[in-house]
Amino acid sequence: MFDFAVFSTLFVTLFVIMDPPGIIPIFLALSSGRPAKVQRKMAWQAATVAFCVIAVFGLFGEQILGRLHITPPALMIAGGLLLLLVALSLLTGKSEQPTQTKDVNVALVPLGMPLLAGPGAIVSVILAVQHADGFSGEVSVWAAIVAIHVVLYLVMRFSLVIIRVIKDGGVVLVTRLAGMMLSALAVQQIINGVMQVVHGG
Repeated sequence: MFDFAVFSTLFVTLFVIMDPPGIIPIFLALSSGRPAKVQRKMAWQAATVAFCVIAVFGLFGEQILGRLHITPPALMIAGGLLLLLVALSLLTGKSEQPTQTKDVNVALVPLGMPLLAGPGAIVSVILAVQHADGFSGEVSVWAAIVAIHVVLYLVMRFSLVIIRVIKDGGVVLVTRLAGMMLSALAVQQIINGVMQVVHGG
């Protein structure tokens, strides 16, 4: 009833792509200056939004992309461009002026999507669902999806402790570092998408 090999393979794949440890500095940068209650809400919203997006694409991803004539490389390039815009806002400090509307938007975009539920994770889930063998395979795939989102929530939830330790000055430093890392990730994602287009052509 449960295929541990399928579970572990998809869980490790999503762990590498969604990178729970790597999301900590970005979450700290985007949630700085907000009350603890709002930060906890952001962690929950981001994980929930990411799960919903992944679940939708897991169930209907092949049909959605096929109907819209969207290829996986195009999805990767678009996600990379969006991440690059977020990275530039972190580097320039524009994300440090929080408002109530922005609290909600940050949890949805970019945290929920595309940072967590990005093109790489979406494509991986679509392929895993397609190759799931029987009921046990499907159960293992969805168990891995649920497990990685629980990990993501816990990481963001308890990263709030770090905020209290490093104070405002540390958050500013983390914000700049997060912007640099995210910009590199965005450029790499765009390169990967372009390379897939070139090789596919």
